[in-house]
Order: sequence, then C-alpha cells, then structure tokens
Amino acid sequence: MWKARIAAVLAFMPLLTFAQEPGPGTPAPVVQWQLQVMENGQQIDAFEGTTAVGQARTDTHHHVVQHDVGCKDQPAGSIDLQRTVSVTPIAADASGVTLAIDVQDTLEDTGAQQASPSGCKLPPQPRQLSASHPGLKVPPGDWGSWQIVDKDPQLVYRVRASVASNPAQQ
Repeated sequence: MWKARIAAVLAFMPLLTFAQEPGPGTPAPVVQWQLQVMENGQQIDAFEGTTAVGQARTDTHHHVVQHDVGCKDQPAGSIDLQRTVSVTPIAADASGVTLAIDVQDTLEDTGAQQASPSGCKLPPQPRQLSASHPGLKVPPGDWGSWQIVDKDPQLVYRVRASVASNPAQQ
C-alpha cells in the first residue's frame, strides 16, 4: 500500500516543479500560446508564440483599409489598423497557465458620422485603445476569454496556452 502512495506522489512531483520559482541554473518553464482577436464573433487576427515564464513577446500586425467616400464614391486615404500585443507568461503549473497581456489596438469607429452635412459619405474614423490584463488564467486544454470592448464593435481576445514539452525550444 505504501509503495502505491509513494509512486503516486512521485508521479505528481514533476507537475509541482512548474509552480515553483526555478532555482539557479534551472530553466523557466516555456509556454506555447495562441491568441485570437474576435470582432463581433468573427476572428479577425491571430498571434502565437513560445515564451519562457517571466519573458515577454511583443508582435505588431498591420491591416490597411481604404474606403470610398464623398458623393462620387472616390477612394479616400488609407487607415492602418495596427494591433500590438505583448504576452508574458507569469505562471505555469498543472492547473493552467497565467498570462499578462498588454494590447494597443486601432479600430474603425463604426459609430462615427457616416455622412457629411451635404449627404456625402465620410470614412470611419480610427479609434485607439489600450488595455492590460494582469493575469488571465487559462486552464489546460481550454480557451480563456478577455472582453476588451462590449459593443460597436464587440472585441474579445481568446487565449489558449500550455507548457511546452521541451523547455529548450524558444
């Protein structure tokens, strides 16, 4: 009976090491993560990376849009809808991964004035937003969600993360 208990404890021991601070010379756990940007229920962008606990990864994506405007539907100047996402795994253990996430996002303001006083179309105006989540906990095998904007448009960041099988990969 006692041999079975010791075997059960020893089988669980590797999981406990991820919850502790790594000692000198011990590499930090490495996390594989995916982040999906959902606008009004549709995926509009995605980021992914492999990052050690305590390290940050920052990526910027650009999406340039152009609209027809005026009374004759002439092309207007373009708008760079830039999105910068910084992901920092801050903890990884058997219960999941905790990520700190910082975002700077440029959206089209769908609530902006759509026509000039003369009735001619105006382009949507860009809207800047910045947001930070200090610790989004993602359970193993599941997606975690973080709603940034609740409407016009609804913007949700979905994240999935797991401890990488080989901490030497980055």
